[in-house]
Amino acid sequence: MSAAPSPLLSLLIGRQQFHELSLRARVLLSHLPLCLSVALTALLAAVFFPDLLSNPHFIGGLVGIGLLWVLSAAVPWDRLPYPSYWVIPLLDFVAIGFLRQGSGTELSGISLLAVFPVFWMAWSEIAPAAARAISFVAPLLIIWIPVFAGPDPVTAEALVGPALIPIVTLTVSITASVFALSSTAQQQTLAHKDRELRALLEDSKVHVRRLDTVLNAVAVGVLVTNAEGQDILSNVQQQRDRSVAMPQGIENPDEADLLVFEADRVTPFALKDRPIHRAVRGEAFSDVLVWIGAGENQRAMLCTARPMQDDAGRFDGTVMAFSDVTDLVNALTVKEEFVSSVTHELRTPLTSIMGYLDLALEDADQLPQHVSHSLTIAMRNSERLLQLVEDLLFTAAGTLSIEPRSTALADVVAGSVASAMPRAEHAGVELVIDAAEGLVAEIDPTRMGQVMDNLLSNAIKYSPGGGRVTVRTLESDDAAVLEVSDTGMGMSEADQAEVFTKFFRTSSVRQAAIPGLGLGLAISKSIAEAHGGTLTFTSVLGAGTTFRVSIPQPGEKGGRPQTASLSQMPA
Repeated sequence: MSAAPSPLLSLLIGRQQFHELSLRARVLLSHLPLCLSVALTALLAAVFFPDLLSNPHFIGGLVGIGLLWVLSAAVPWDRLPYPSYWVIPLLDFVAIGFLRQGSGTELSGISLLAVFPVFWMAWSEIAPAAARAISFVAPLLIIWIPVFAGPDPVTAEALVGPALIPIVTLTVSITASVFALSSTAQQQTLAHKDRELRALLEDSKVHVRRLDTVLNAVAVGVLVTNAEGQDILSNVQQQRDRSVAMPQGIENPDEADLLVFEADRVTPFALKDRPIHRAVRGEAFSDVLVWIGAGENQRAMLCTARPMQDDAGRFDGTVMAFSDVTDLVNALTVKEEFVSSVTHELRTPLTSIMGYLDLALEDADQLPQHVSHSLTIAMRNSERLLQLVEDLLFTAAGTLSIEPRSTALADVVAGSVASAMPRAEHAGVELVIDAAEGLVAEIDPTRMGQVMDNLLSNAIKYSPGGGRVTVRTLESDDAAVLEVSDTGMGMSEADQAEVFTKFFRTSSVRQAAIPGLGLGLAISKSIAEAHGGTLTFTSVLGAGTTFRVSIPQPGEKGGRPQTASLSQMPA
């Protein structure tokens, strides 16, 4: 009996389901309602019918129920064949029969106690047909045996009168069986759902562990927020990055307290323009550069954000990635400083060399022809080298200024063509000018001349087998247009995607060993944009290329900037 109280108590306080108990506990609990009813009946008999307590049949019934309660608790039903516990409800009918026999007419309704074993057998779902037969026959015997064993003659009225009781018990048995079947089906369904949920939960745990492992393995900070801007996920790298941005002396800083600076590393980032605030507003952006922290620990971060949406398409949070590019930014800074320093150092001796070559060429008519020719070649190569140095300086400077004024485009074209003519003749390239007369534009003639020089130089260089280079000026859609077309080698689609990238040179150009740094087009594009215009091109591999500079005419909405930043040049 010691094993029963704990499961029983657990069931009574609602901590354990009935089907989860041991078989012995279930038998004990199934017998409990009858035991309590019999105990109450004995109490009533002691109060109102004390003579019944001296009736041997009545006492035998009480003792039988008590012994069956002891057997329910003491017998290890789990170790016996499963239907063996049916002996308890079957013997309950016998004990109830004794109670019925001993109670006489004082407690005539005591036969209804048979409902408890009937319900128990029906609910067990063991041999439903047998349970229904017993549920009718056993109560019938309980009420008929006293009739046949009594001193009075057996009459139809004596047999039929109490026959309603077995009919009721049969109905209870059928009803209990139906409910038991329904309950079993529900339990099976719930058990199946429970297994599915446990499997899904386990899969979810596995996915979470994998996700955590992946997120913590990458050297990129990852932050996920909900629609209200609250952090719901961040990896180890993001937590480290945030610690760098935390100011000293503040234990739990808000976003406004974090040390976040603009590209100059000094100007604090406006709170509303910080990447995290833009992301929470639902913006999507890529590669926004910010500096976090202060002093030697300051780090450069590239921020990228993508919004999330729920099933209805509403904003449901954002995912942000933070890449530490401090080493890259520092390397680029060192590179630019190196280029600027070297080019400055080269410019001074080159200017001196060109000055002496120019003095020598002033007396070229007094020199032997081969010396004069050599000096001319040296001068041309010096100019070419100086142009490369100027390009490097221009790139390292980071910004350029323009001074626009009304300028005839034909004059710019003429000057550039005159400078390019010797190279064109040497390369066997025909230069053709198709300039509209009287076309005037607000441009910086020096800067635009630099653009034309770059475009003409490229057109000639990339027409190694000769050909034709055509320079046009025209007016189109309220814009002044300069075009340089060649019939040279052209570019592939892959090369066209990189044409304005600094230091980029196509594979065909490298294979042909054509000299150059790959800066001319990037610089020309920046100059065109500084005028408020554009530099575009079309190219066909093996059939030539056309570059088109479009400069808005005066009166165009928006005007034109007087300065421009080279930081926007593709790197």
